[in-house]
Amino acid sequence: MLYEYRIYECHPGKRDDWVQFMESVIIPFQVSKGMVVVGSFIDEEDENCYVWMRRFQDENERENLYEAVYQSDRWLNDIGPRIPALLNRETIKVMRLVPTSKSVLQ
Repeated sequence: MLYEYRIYECHPGKRDDWVQFMESVIIPFQVSKGMVVVGSFIDEEDENCYVWMRRFQDENERENLYEAVYQSDRWLNDIGPRIPALLNRETIKVMRLVPTSKSVLQ
């Protein structure tokens, strides 16, 4: 099992718009392609911070799902081009996490 923990910095005043875009467009689209989105979060203290987590069975599944999502016509022509207005892509932080034996997230 492999998790991706992703931390995003939204442009000032754009976090609510980003959350709406994630929850109404990005997450449903990715789930339709087979992604498992474990959670979507906002930071209580940082008004520009958004965090989300996805789960993959292994690296092979992650690579296949990345291709299905990020190389699709819808992502390339509709979804992807809308992201820069809401999000600072240069500060994205991605952590790849593997659960320990006692983790409830297996």
